[in-house]
Amino acid sequence: MRFKTSLQKEPKHTEIVTCTGWTTPDEVYSGSDDHQILRWNLLNNECTCLVKLGNDVYPTDLHWFPKSGAGGKKGGAGGADVFVLGSSDGKYHLVSKTGRVEKSVEAHRGAVLACRWSYDGTAMVTAGEDGLVKIWSRSGMLRSTLVQNSSPVYSVCWSPDNDQILLTNGKQLVIKPMQANAKPVMWKAHDGVILKADWNASNNLILSGGEDCKYKVWDHYGRLLYSSVTHDYPITSVAWTPDGELFAVGSFNTLRLCDKAGWSYALEKPNTGSIFSLSWSSDGTQVAGACGNGHVIFAHLVEKRLEWKNFEVTVTGAKTIDVRNVVDDTKDKLDFRDRIIKTSLGFNHLVVTTSSQCYVYSTRNWNTPMISDLKEGAVNLILQAEKHFLLADNVGVHVYSYEGRLVCSPKFQGMRTDVLNAQTVTISNDTVAIRDKTDEKVIHLFEATTGKPLGDGKPITHKLEVMEIALDQCGPSNERRLAIIDKNRDLYLTSVRTFGTERKTVKLGTMILSQVWNDNSNMLAAMADGKFTVWYYPNVAYVDRDLLPKTVCEKDASEFGKNPQLLSFLGSHVSLRRADGSLVSTGISPYPAMLHNFVMGARWEDAVRLCRFVKDDTMWSCLAAMAAYAKELNTAEVAYAAINEADKVQYILQIKEIPLKEARNAEMALFSGNPQDAEGILLQAGLVFRAIMQNIQLYNWSRALELAVKHKTHVDTVLAYRQKYLQVFDRTETDKRFEQYAKGVDIDWEKIEQKIEMEYSKEKERGGGKR
Repeated sequence: MRFKTSLQKEPKHTEIVTCTGWTTPDEVYSGSDDHQILRWNLLNNECTCLVKLGNDVYPTDLHWFPKSGAGGKKGGAGGADVFVLGSSDGKYHLVSKTGRVEKSVEAHRGAVLACRWSYDGTAMVTAGEDGLVKIWSRSGMLRSTLVQNSSPVYSVCWSPDNDQILLTNGKQLVIKPMQANAKPVMWKAHDGVILKADWNASNNLILSGGEDCKYKVWDHYGRLLYSSVTHDYPITSVAWTPDGELFAVGSFNTLRLCDKAGWSYALEKPNTGSIFSLSWSSDGTQVAGACGNGHVIFAHLVEKRLEWKNFEVTVTGAKTIDVRNVVDDTKDKLDFRDRIIKTSLGFNHLVVTTSSQCYVYSTRNWNTPMISDLKEGAVNLILQAEKHFLLADNVGVHVYSYEGRLVCSPKFQGMRTDVLNAQTVTISNDTVAIRDKTDEKVIHLFEATTGKPLGDGKPITHKLEVMEIALDQCGPSNERRLAIIDKNRDLYLTSVRTFGTERKTVKLGTMILSQVWNDNSNMLAAMADGKFTVWYYPNVAYVDRDLLPKTVCEKDASEFGKNPQLLSFLGSHVSLRRADGSLVSTGISPYPAMLHNFVMGARWEDAVRLCRFVKDDTMWSCLAAMAAYAKELNTAEVAYAAINEADKVQYILQIKEIPLKEARNAEMALFSGNPQDAEGILLQAGLVFRAIMQNIQLYNWSRALELAVKHKTHVDTVLAYRQKYLQVFDRTETDKRFEQYAKGVDIDWEKIEQKIEMEYSKEKERGGGKR
């Protein structure tokens, strides 16, 4: 990926340009020390003067009122109607789109150095040479003076939730909450004065550049994620793309395009002087820079590359895409009517969104795409699953089929779609999961086919803030699992569909940097504490926890460098990106994927044959768990025997002798550590005696008595076993319920044993009848 830059032959401004701002992706405004605000139309390359300011007014910063803000048309494509202009005379000016100065307000002693609207448009912040940071209402009334510093505040921006302000204070970055008595977070960020900072709403990361000639990426706790090498000149401007995937850095005769991880995609050396301000268009495809020599530089993103299996897709221009099949080297060129905004390649389909339409291409046919119109403008996220894909724009989240039909639009109260990214929303064939922005512990689950909340409508509430979520892609919907990475970087697996039972969550690992599910079997790969780790069958945690360590493959990850990110996991092939931006591939054994395919097709004999051929305990452990989960007792017996789990083999042999299928299923549920499920199976099948005996064997005395009394059967059996239990431990009865029933019931072991014998013979008859 790189920038395609364009500069006018002659600068339109006669002095240095200090600020730029976009209204629509085709219209830019720039302010300069020549006291002019110019309007640039990128469609016809026209440049006109919007307003000539007074000779004592030198613009310092410009920010348009947000489109989705209060009073603005939500997500409308018409653009904003008013902008705030900071100036060197200590005032800020509210200027309309027509060029009329609607209001001028005395704000600071000395220059207003930065001014920014909040994301919702309800407030504005200004920072000045006098070291003050002030909050203003939408109409321009002073609400509060938030900060009083001794040194000028060169840059200021809002947090994603509009409840904190990020500001620069010399060499320090400061996050100041809006609450009056809340303590600010501050840290030394650079060795020189910090000139520019930006906080992205989508990825919640902070970007800073300073006079020490470095740019740095931070998380919102002040932890350093990336620090650049020392450049030749101070970093004068930094800016995130709206979706938070990229950022631009400006310096003297320098424009750099970087990934959110910090490494650089491309470096341009335009003849511009210092670039004092950078601003991205709302669709994230173009950036405008305010240059020291009077130019305004425009840069367009080109050559974005996507890879999937044997296909390579490259965005070669604003409206063209090249497709190459690397197997037979066939090439196709795709042309579009409008500017390309987002692209995604996966599951045999290429999805392309432009400013007005969505194109869906099948990898089998590049000539006839499915085309559907988009009601709203910029799409900021595309996610794909096997059967459908998800688009997120300024208004909502929409699930489309690959035929171009809108399937559903899941929503919940307070949903903010402008901050969604690939880590906070995930889709599978039957489920959509979205992390709540207002409460980051909450994950909302929806049916992918209807958009309705799953089950009883209750979301998943994790105990800590959730950083990443990912749904597995294969298997039936009732076995769907969600992988969660929380604030502590711990990895959890939770069941998605619960039918009246408690949701089960298990911890898989710690110190997880990134995770990715396999595309055609439910294997999970992660970078965990310096190791590349693959869980061949994560579901084992719900079947037999003892087998979990035996079904994991670990490799030393030092060859991938520090903090590598997992990109994709296709078949047995894993793609990673190192911290320096280089792509690396690694592979895993092909056998676990083959085992998954055999089990999905219920080909148990082939699965056993494969394990015998491979002769690997990891494979046998996976098969044992898969067979136990599918209640395939013969295969489970063979697999457990192969890994020398004699006690479990013994238990399975015992289960095989039970005549009734329901009773066998209940015993397998017990084997998996789910006594509640086991009891439910038995009671549903009318096997009350077995349910009572199960609770007795688990020493769950109160529940055993409760069932006996409720169904008016075997009360004496429960009391007899309880008495025997107390005698062994030489204890007396203290439970009042047992004392109460013991008074009215005679315990006769002969009768009880006869009744038990009768129950088992009834089961045999019932089982025989079924056979």
